[in-house]
Amino acid sequence: MLDSLLIRSRAVPPDPPRRRGATTLGPERNRFGLLKAVLAAVPWLQVGMGAAIVLAAAMVPWGTSQVLSAMDRQIMGIDVTGTLVGESRTDLERKAGDWIGKSFFATDLSEIKSDLEQRPWVESAAVRRVWPDRLEVEIREKKPLAYWNKDRLVSRAGELFSPDNPEVAGRLPRLAGPDERVKDVIRMARTMSDTLNGHGLGFAGLTLEQRGAWTLSLANGIEVVLGRDLVEERFTRFLTVYENRLISRAEEVSRVDARYSNGVAVKWKSEASGSGKKS
Repeated sequence: MLDSLLIRSRAVPPDPPRRRGATTLGPERNRFGLLKAVLAAVPWLQVGMGAAIVLAAAMVPWGTSQVLSAMDRQIMGIDVTGTLVGESRTDLERKAGDWIGKSFFATDLSEIKSDLEQRPWVESAAVRRVWPDRLEVEIREKKPLAYWNKDRLVSRAGELFSPDNPEVAGRLPRLAGPDERVKDVIRMARTMSDTLNGHGLGFAGLTLEQRGAWTLSLANGIEVVLGRDLVEERFTRFLTVYENRLISRAEEVSRVDARYSNGVAVKWKSEASGSGKKS
């Protein structure tokens, strides 16, 4: 018998040494599982549509610019419309002609509007494009209310302006006074004009002196001195005296001084000088 039994078996290689601090990875098939799950959860259709919308929105200004550039032309004519009294249509067209030959689309219409509104008679200007190569300008003129001082006009809105041709305004009342008191003069003139019309008298003008004294001018040529104080009371007294004592001789009256407390002083046209007879 054999004293010992020798058993041979296949050697099992030892585990390879691990690097210190290394983490064992799972099987290859699970290595990208988390990434695939995240990608699967993304709504790719909505993302694609959103990106397409953003791209399209970004392209709109560029596309519009390209289309306008292709369609753009030079301005070939300017038409001026509106009822004109003080302005010359020819002069306005000549002034607007500075923009002839410029870009139909790129020209700043607000610049044309602002430039035309610098003209004394122009209250407002509206400018619009008329395809394919014209501009239309509508002019609104200031409406003069009266002549102001010697060489200017005042509009119904109370704006003073100095055109080169104030006389084209025709027959208007004449107002005068310090520029800063123009609205006060207009207010008083309107009140007196309405009252005079009710008594069959026409209003011709009103002057406010620097020291504050008022003088009224009637359409029949009579001048009424009202002074600085109690102006409305003196105006009423003048009307009373005029209707009771002077109406029949109105053509002979040159001036009425209403600054008296109990009557008026009348200066007749036949008098060479003097304050006149007190009535």
